Amino acid sequence: MHLLIFEDNLIWSERLRKTISALGHQATVISRLKPSYPEAEIAILNFGSDTLWNPDLVRNLKSQNLILIGHAGHKEKQKLAEGREAGIDHVVTNSELTFKLDQILQRINTQ
Repeated sequence: MHLLIFEDNLIWSERLRKTISALGHQATVISRLKPSYPEAEIAILNFGSDTLWNPDLVRNLKSQNLILIGHAGHKEKQKLAEGREAGIDHVVTNSELTFKLDQILQRINTQ
């Protein structure tokens, strides 16, 4: 499976990329918005990013039939709510993404 990681935080992006690779999947880090992106099945979006979080991006990715996982800090309730309102398929906290990514991906694969 190929995942796009929309992340402008170098530490987060590397952590996610390595975790996804260790789970046997391919990951591409996207650190700035572009007109088009590589083909993938899933995109991970950081609601906390001032440069990458954009409801237009959500619509663009949804139009390409990507499954979207969005994340923010557990105390960032407003950002988590914004993600749900924007149509993100799976809204999770940063800690869930860090410690339960394998389970999240398994759940997506069984849907």
